[in-house]
Amino acid sequence: MEENEAAKTVIAEDVEIVGTIKSEHNIQIDGKLNGDLNCTGNTVIGSTANIKGNISSNCVTVLGQVNGNIIAKDKIDLKTSAYVNGDVRSKRMTVEDGVTFVGKSEVNPSGVSTSRSFSSSDMSQSVHEITPSSGMGSDATEEEVNALREEIRKNVKEEVKSKSGSFFGKR
Repeated sequence: MEENEAAKTVIAEDVEIVGTIKSEHNIQIDGKLNGDLNCTGNTVIGSTANIKGNISSNCVTVLGQVNGNIIAKDKIDLKTSAYVNGDVRSKRMTVEDGVTFVGKSEVNPSGVSTSRSFSSSDMSQSVHEITPSSGMGSDATEEEVNALREEIRKNVKEEVKSKSGSFFGKR
């Protein structure tokens, strides 16, 4: 949310909700939600928030944990402390350094859905799937999250190194 757009509804960090939340106005969640959030306004997932469900909103800013898919009509902002395990879709997206994001992203400024089909011959690049360890749930410790971040960084570096000769071309 913009600085001048205060949340009309705030779910405090000591509150846990089980079920679906529907809101027509801006909302900020600092507590726990086990269910979906459907908001026509803007949404802030605070740094102490833990969401287990899907989020649909105009703009979504994430500072806490989300285990579910996020769909934003306009923009998704993933801040440094964000942990997202799920797919995201929006017209615009920003991702700060330090974010943990495990999932697929579709960022499409035109907002027009394009369906693409790929065959195995189109997939000439290797694909690495990174999944959290079976013990890592929404109550993941900071140590486990940092270990996952390092594993992701390592795999990306290895992938870039292995492709640098053929993709960028050697002289």
